Amino acid sequence: MSEKSKKYVGAHVSASGGVYNAPLNAKAIGAKAFALFTKNQRQWSAKPLDEEAIELFKKNMKESGIEPKHVLPHDSYLINLGHPEEQKRKKSLDAFIDEVKRCYQLGLDKLNFHPGSHLKKIGEKECLDLIAESMNIALSETEGVTLVIENTAGQGSNLGYRFEHLAYLIDKTVDKSRVGVCLDTCHTFTAGYDLRTKEAYEETMTLFGDTVGFEYLKGVHLNDSKPPLGSRVDRHHSLGCGEIGWSAFGFIMNDPRMDDIPLILETIDDSIWEQEINALYTLVINPANGAVGG
Repeated sequence: MSEKSKKYVGAHVSASGGVYNAPLNAKAIGAKAFALFTKNQRQWSAKPLDEEAIELFKKNMKESGIEPKHVLPHDSYLINLGHPEEQKRKKSLDAFIDEVKRCYQLGLDKLNFHPGSHLKKIGEKECLDLIAESMNIALSETEGVTLVIENTAGQGSNLGYRFEHLAYLIDKTVDKSRVGVCLDTCHTFTAGYDLRTKEAYEETMTLFGDTVGFEYLKGVHLNDSKPPLGSRVDRHHSLGCGEIGWSAFGFIMNDPRMDDIPLILETIDDSIWEQEINALYTLVINPANGAVGG
C-alpha cells in the first residue's frame, strides 16, 4: 500500500435536502472521507430520522465507496456541555444525546463536538468537570459511537484550546474506549501551537502525543488560518492562503500517525474543495522513488 492510499481526505459537505445526500456530495468532489451535520446545526430540535432516510444514507455510503469509519459527523453549534446554568446544560445534553443516537442509526461510529464554554461565569476546571460529567451521561445512555472532542482556538470562553484540557476530559471519562480527539489545524495554530516548519510541527505533535496520546486521535480538520499564531481567534482560510501555509499540510500528509482517519477540509471556499483534496494528495512523498504525488 502506498503512503497516498493510507490517507483519507475529504470535506465537511452539505446534507441539504436530506442527510442521505452527504455521501453523494462527498463522492462528487473526489473525497475519501467526509463530515456532515445529521440535523440543522442552528436549531435545537429536528424530526427523527425515518427508516427510508437511514436506508438511503447507507445505500449512498456504499455508492460513494467511503467507509463509515472515515466519516466524522459534527454536532450542533448550539450545544454547550459545560454551560454554567443547569437547565441550559441539560438542554444541551439532551440535544447531544439525540445526535449520538442519530449517528448510531446511520451506522456511523463517531461524533465530533466542541467541548464547551464557561461563559465567564465559572472557572475553567469547574467547566471541564461539567463537560466530563455530560460526556459520561451521554456515554451511559448510548452505544457504539465514540465522542470525539475537537480542540478549539480558545476564542471567547471556549475551552479545549490547550492539550491539557483534552487530556483532562479523557482522564475523567469513564469509558475511554469511546472517547477521542479531533485536531483542527487552524485552532491548534491560533491556540499557540506552531505547525509551520518541520521542527515546529514535530515539537507540537510530540507535545500532543505526550499530553493526550495519538491512540486518541480520531480525525483532523485541515484548515489554514486567517489570524496569526497564538491569537486565539477562530477564522479559517483556504489552504496555503493563510498564516500557516502549505508546509504544515505536507507534514500531515506524510505523517503515518495520520493514517486511516478522516482528514476533513473546513476551508472557506467550497468551490475549490476538489482542487484542495487533489493538491493535498500531491504532497504525499512516495517512499519508492522519493517523488511527490505517489
